[in-house]
Amino acid sequence: MRFASFEISGHPTYGVVEASGHFRPAPAAFVRRFPDLKSVIAANALGELATAAQASESVAPEQVRQLPVIPNPGKLICVGLNYKSHVAETKRPDAEYPSLFLRFNDSLAAHGDEVLRPSFSERLDWEGELAFVIGKGGRHIAKEDAFEHIAGYACFNDVSVRDWQKHTHQFTPGKNFPGTGPFGPYLVSRDEVPDVTQLQLETRLNGQVVQHASVGDLIFDIPTIVAYISRFTPLSPGDVIATGTPGGVGDRREPPLYMKSGDVVEVEITGLGILRNPIGLAA
Repeated sequence: MRFASFEISGHPTYGVVEASGHFRPAPAAFVRRFPDLKSVIAANALGELATAAQASESVAPEQVRQLPVIPNPGKLICVGLNYKSHVAETKRPDAEYPSLFLRFNDSLAAHGDEVLRPSFSERLDWEGELAFVIGKGGRHIAKEDAFEHIAGYACFNDVSVRDWQKHTHQFTPGKNFPGTGPFGPYLVSRDEVPDVTQLQLETRLNGQVVQHASVGDLIFDIPTIVAYISRFTPLSPGDVIATGTPGGVGDRREPPLYMKSGDVVEVEITGLGILRNPIGLAA
């Protein structure tokens, strides 16, 4: 099933996304029990939501403003340098452990949102990624149990302001400009993805392919990521983990290529839809 957070007539809600692209919002009685999609996941009630939403009237995409799949994760953790092709283009050595950094919730954006380049930087770059959402919390999760803790998967674009990212060895500033982390268009439940390593990831800028890789090429696979992170912090339902980007980022091209106003960036992953965002300029 496909699940999403969205607004109808300015009112935030959530529900099911049909194959046609139409939305079926959660009924009011259901929302009173579970105020947001994160609380549905925490209650292990995605199946109940799928059933309940069938009683709602179908809403056309143009009547909906999408929100980040999970607008309010308790933790938003990103893995850096997690494809050999990206490590090679950055000329960094191999790492023994996953490289992690955090994003703030207000850095998230939705499918269709305009991502704004700050006026004082010319170096806005794309990073197409696979993200997953924790369904069952835990600490010290074993690798062999990791997938049991995942609710589903979605596309993510870890858009980066490269000069601010490189001010120091800490990535935080360049990764946390408001609305620079598109996340969507929807969450695909784990049961719909029998083998995540078979997924193909592609990023396109104005229709031209700039990244293409198999999720199976991750250096640190999803079980390793879940086990490692859960050793130092408890994972909770609704937490979001982005797994890293493959080679092909604009900053490492010769000459470099950055996103500018009027561009459109897309991240597509097999079976997870297309995350599309126009680029604008911050006032």
